[in-house]
Amino acid sequence: MSFQTGQEARSSQSLDCLPQCLQLTFLEIQVATNNFDESLVVGHGGFGKVYRGTITSGESVLDAAIKRLESTSGQGAAEFWAEVEMLSKLRHHNLVSLIGYCNDGKEFILVYEYMPNGTLSDRLHKCRLPLTWLRRLKISIGAARGLEYLHTGAGRRQGVVHRDVKSSNILLDRSWASKVSDFGLSKIVQTNQTFTHVSTLVKGTFGYLDPDYFQTGRLTRKSDVYAFGVILFELLCGRKAVDTSLDEEQMGLARWAQDSIKEGRLKQIVDYDLRGRISFKCVKEFAQLARQCLHSNPKKRPTMSEVVVGLESILALHEKSNNTLDRKIFGLRLPAFGFPSSHENSVVGKSLTSIESYLYTVGGEDHILRRFDFGTINVATENFSTSNMLSEDYYGVMYKGKLQNGQDIAIVGPYPHEKIKLCMNEVSILVKVEHQNLAQLLGWCIEGTNVYLLYDIPQNYTTLRYVLSDHNRAPLDWDERYRILLGVARALLYLHKHAPIRVLHCDVKPGNILLDEGLEPKLHGFYIAVSAPNNETDCIELDVVIGTMGYMAPEFRRNVNVSTKADVFSFGVLVLQTITGRKQAFYIDESEESFTQYIWRNWVEGTYSNIIDTRLSIDSRSIARFVHMGLWCIQAEATDRPTMEEVVGIFLGSSSINLPILKDPNGICFQNNSDCCEEIDSDSEFVELDPSVA
Repeated sequence: MSFQTGQEARSSQSLDCLPQCLQLTFLEIQVATNNFDESLVVGHGGFGKVYRGTITSGESVLDAAIKRLESTSGQGAAEFWAEVEMLSKLRHHNLVSLIGYCNDGKEFILVYEYMPNGTLSDRLHKCRLPLTWLRRLKISIGAARGLEYLHTGAGRRQGVVHRDVKSSNILLDRSWASKVSDFGLSKIVQTNQTFTHVSTLVKGTFGYLDPDYFQTGRLTRKSDVYAFGVILFELLCGRKAVDTSLDEEQMGLARWAQDSIKEGRLKQIVDYDLRGRISFKCVKEFAQLARQCLHSNPKKRPTMSEVVVGLESILALHEKSNNTLDRKIFGLRLPAFGFPSSHENSVVGKSLTSIESYLYTVGGEDHILRRFDFGTINVATENFSTSNMLSEDYYGVMYKGKLQNGQDIAIVGPYPHEKIKLCMNEVSILVKVEHQNLAQLLGWCIEGTNVYLLYDIPQNYTTLRYVLSDHNRAPLDWDERYRILLGVARALLYLHKHAPIRVLHCDVKPGNILLDEGLEPKLHGFYIAVSAPNNETDCIELDVVIGTMGYMAPEFRRNVNVSTKADVFSFGVLVLQTITGRKQAFYIDESEESFTQYIWRNWVEGTYSNIIDTRLSIDSRSIARFVHMGLWCIQAEATDRPTMEEVVGIFLGSSSINLPILKDPNGICFQNNSDCCEEIDSDSEFVELDPSVA
């Protein structure tokens, strides 16, 4: 098994370079899924369960979605081989990529590239953070292009009718690009005929089934167009294709939407989260295109090529309307504040009315923010009970809460008027970024002169700071600490390299790392984060020193300069702190020796085992590589530190990244003694961690 990938293969690379799908052994699949660990299940469809796993080959490590056929499934070998054959021949950036497959006895397993943002269906109907209209448009265009490629055959004599187009078969990658998936029911058709069909047993999903196909058994490309029209109405209305909780007249989305439009109720069918955020002209044209796709006569439905053109036209109309709206708000659009750079506009002194107007309109492509009344959040937090307090620092107090609909939230506040700038800076960053290891902003509340921010936080959240300091709970084992650190590293890599704007967090510390019941980390605390266009120089000069002592990079304190390497320094302190199990990273006992000096002294003296948390049942040599990495991150000179991409690579066991000889705090190169980790090669124990953590 071999294939080559680019430098980013360790975490989130494209699979376009793979020449063909790979035939994997069942043992490789078992290793990749930790023997089908139930905690790794990320989905369950008609074929069977889908696990998140890690496929390793040579120096390459891939995040993968591994779909295993269940014996009770209505699908079987025919659908399995159809999928393998189809995706082995087809390559398009809007089609999901098949990494490989396994056929071992009764085991039929498909391995795809992992899609961090899940399915369109889940994002529309299960996730509590609504998709913006711009994002819905771009998702629909991507999916339409994927279907257009299938239908036209990309210049080949044969095209493909998908036969099961639905929102749960549209996957979303980490950049929100949409990819059509699940080709088990697909059929090949000739592309050189205007109206070709395949007579076949009717298969598909109720709610998306073309009535003409259902009645005649004649499958055509226009059957996919019909199903796509249902998806367009899902995007517009925010409703499921079939909702059995509603009465018969409203149960089926396609009929209900069309009847509502005929009765002049177009505005009323628009998703509540989108109302007032889209021009009526955009809504009208989008609904008209969806209705054309659902025409009872297949010949009068548009082709997928025509659908793509129509959607692109609507996108252009939306962007034009949005630009006009921006100019009407205050005469200009409030900027991303990038606190506290001297050239940024400050919101201190602005009225709460103008701030609320900003909160109503901010978000753009990434987020829709909701306004909550104070009574709602007061009830959710049980009158801001101290028992619901998660954390407290200079920037504010965080409370956990539960809305009346059962949704778990976290609330930070109140921000008094003098701290509004910090609050707005947090908003200006979080509305532009989204990652599974970042806290997600849900909305806000203004009560009197105080502002509160609400976050979408799953149940029973705590902070890493609390977990490290709470000796009444069982200590974290190494796998748990590893998972937490890897999640934070991935979040920082996203912020530094893959986010729509380059973000420097500037305050990475345990108190800003939230943990759910499964210890999945979410980086929080963007009050003093700095945003900058990706094409700017890496180093940004600030007016004041910001951050937390013990985690601030030396150059940050000296020159008030901040770069991505300042976050790397903070992360290095976090790594070493997590390994030692200490709740703070300042001084050791009552001595004048700092935390980092203590780590360095033990490393130089060859007694680095002294720094490892005594509650960890792990050989010190097995963890030495991570101590070495932590010290690499806190090198005095920023240029001597790794990038977060290199850090993630080390966590994922990439043997292509060599740990360097370190310089001590005085700048003197230190050659590790024979007990240190330079002797630990790629066959050492640290590589053999549970592969599911990657």
